[in-house]
Amino acid sequence: MSVPLSTLTSKTYARGLAKTISRDRADPTNHLASQIGEGTETTHYSIVDRFGNAVATTTTLNDLYGSGVYVSGAGFFLNDEMDDFTSKPGTPNMFGLIQGAANAIAPGKRMLSAMSPTIVLDPKGTLLLVTGARGGPRIISATSQIILNVIDHRMSLADAMSAPRIHHQSLPDSIQLETGGFEPSVIARLRAMGHFVYEQRGVASAASIMRVKGGYEGMDDPRARGAAVGF
Repeated sequence: MSVPLSTLTSKTYARGLAKTISRDRADPTNHLASQIGEGTETTHYSIVDRFGNAVATTTTLNDLYGSGVYVSGAGFFLNDEMDDFTSKPGTPNMFGLIQGAANAIAPGKRMLSAMSPTIVLDPKGTLLLVTGARGGPRIISATSQIILNVIDHRMSLADAMSAPRIHHQSLPDSIQLETGGFEPSVIARLRAMGHFVYEQRGVASAASIMRVKGGYEGMDDPRARGAAVGF
């Protein structure tokens, strides 16, 4: 499929979408679907060397143990990424994502994926941030919120990674909030607006590196058991 990248990343397109979002009531996803087109066991690592060369890599088996087929003598499982294609339009996959005909299985196509390894440059074109996450469709939410926390909210990397996260994937039409991360009054207000809100332990798990004065700072997600190392 032809992806209109310049349109999707334009300020004009963003402003147009923003105008469709109500500030005082929930807009059901099914209502919005007519206005817009189609559009666990994952590992992410971020690397920067002393010259500023950066790598952001996300790799996955998709479901737990992938397809369950182990390659003897090679030491790895085969994935089950076919689940990220649309086998039956309108039917959710294992992550609850509902996709259309544009994501149907066909030769030469690549399936939908939430994996979002990202390298962010500052206005001068210098490396600022390397990030990405694991967590199925929640990867997109976590990665974007880390970037927004750093750029728009001017947070340190530690604060940007630790800040409570939210997740909404269109369907099911619900908002996931991290447990204990939001004031009861905020949750009550969202519900009063008509949103279905539920709390869950963690929204994805990220690994990031950020340029700071004098070098780089690395941090693994406090929701996970990884680590940041330098050598």
